[in-house]
Amino acid sequence: MAAGPGGEGKHGWSEALAGIKSPHVKYICPHAPVMPVSLNMNMSMPSWFDIIGLSPDSQEDEAGIKQAAENVKALIEQEVKNGIPSNRIILGGFSQGGALSLYTALTTHQKLAGVVALSCWLPLRASFPQGPIGGVNKDIAVLQCHGDCDPLVPVMFGSLTVEKLKTMINPANVTFKTYSGMMHSSSLEFIASVDLEQNSEEVHRIHLNFI
Repeated sequence: MAAGPGGEGKHGWSEALAGIKSPHVKYICPHAPVMPVSLNMNMSMPSWFDIIGLSPDSQEDEAGIKQAAENVKALIEQEVKNGIPSNRIILGGFSQGGALSLYTALTTHQKLAGVVALSCWLPLRASFPQGPIGGVNKDIAVLQCHGDCDPLVPVMFGSLTVEKLKTMINPANVTFKTYSGMMHSSSLEFIASVDLEQNSEEVHRIHLNFI
């Protein structure tokens, strides 16, 4: 599970997931590197890539996004070397971490089990084709969740992302949930959506990694 810029990262999400952890699932919560962030007056903070602005047409840190995705792909490859097939790995993240999870899943050559994308958006969306993508993850399952009162990443970003995803991958495998009154944060209901025991009939038969 990857967090957003300045997020609680490993420790915060480890604690948040503790109540829903399954003995059949391995959870990995990596730390984002510390770097200057333009939106934060160039002050350093944990961030997967630079964020220049928060509007749909803001400039994006293309090089940083692509490098962060390569770092996640390296984590996946390490788990594969440890004996976990990539098609039993789910990527998940909140805010910037969710954005990175979506981008990585749509650009990797490793077949994945799915993505859990919380309060986020699709980075570099203009770089993707207008129609269905090819490759191993064209039928990947995506669970996208968003608070309808999010002032930082408005729910509009989530709606635009899910519309784009449905043109790129099998739309039947894309689920979008909104949470009334929730801002850019989590809640018990929100965290429950990440409960793999409730959301996958196959989870007791497979070993999933949650990055």
